[in-house]
Amino acid sequence: MKMNEFLSRHAVFTVDELDRILSARGSGKPNTRKSLLTYHRNQGRIVPVRRGLYATVPLGGDPASSPVDYYLVAAKMSEDAVLAYHTALEFHGKAYSVYTRLHYVSARKSLPLKFRSHEFARVPVPDLLRKKGKEMFGVVSHKRSGVELRVTNLERTFVDVLDRPDLTGSWEEIWRSLESVEFFDLDQVVEYVLLLENATTAAKVGFFLEQHKEALMADDSHLNPLRNLRPRQPHYLDRSRRKDCKLVKEWNLMIPAEILNRSWGEVL
Repeated sequence: MKMNEFLSRHAVFTVDELDRILSARGSGKPNTRKSLLTYHRNQGRIVPVRRGLYATVPLGGDPASSPVDYYLVAAKMSEDAVLAYHTALEFHGKAYSVYTRLHYVSARKSLPLKFRSHEFARVPVPDLLRKKGKEMFGVVSHKRSGVELRVTNLERTFVDVLDRPDLTGSWEEIWRSLESVEFFDLDQVVEYVLLLENATTAAKVGFFLEQHKEALMADDSHLNPLRNLRPRQPHYLDRSRRKDCKLVKEWNLMIPAEILNRSWGEVL
């Protein structure tokens, strides 16, 4: 495969990917790769994102302003990167708002990156998933501009954003985003909650499902396992929001009034 062909197939690429192609054609020397990268960078065909990661500029494009697919950048931040949380909602077209900060899950430590107007931040794999060998539970693959990436599916994303609301935004953002999803495989949702073994997360998911019982076709076969895992004592849905909360006894959750009343929809 020639370099121009490689670039046409890789909107974003790592030097490791380039090395594999060069090795396959018998040109795997470091100097060869360095020369190719220097040449195509000088030609305005590639722009460095960070060390070892490049974005391709279409023929005739301006390296300074040519659009870069930020989902692909996040997906290439590490070999095991998985788009997750609000970034997954955006990828699936279910986010209420568009953010310039992208999150990806990875077992490999990586410093946050700022590239142009966007930021990229790693979130570690939840401990229990790692211990159970379930890091890829609810992870699906998609091709984008011919490049494969991994992203959490809607079922895992649903649970993740309630488990880590700090990575998603306001409760209005979370509720409006999740309410735009017409269908969840609730058996998979419950299975994932049980894997996490987090009582507060189980209660949050159960509360949301009960609020949307008819729309999401949730019944006791889904709610009972979550009830069994709910906290034995009242927990705050959001520990940073302790004012104007009301106890919902069934889930032992202190719920902010804005969620119970959907007050963000009010016109003041």
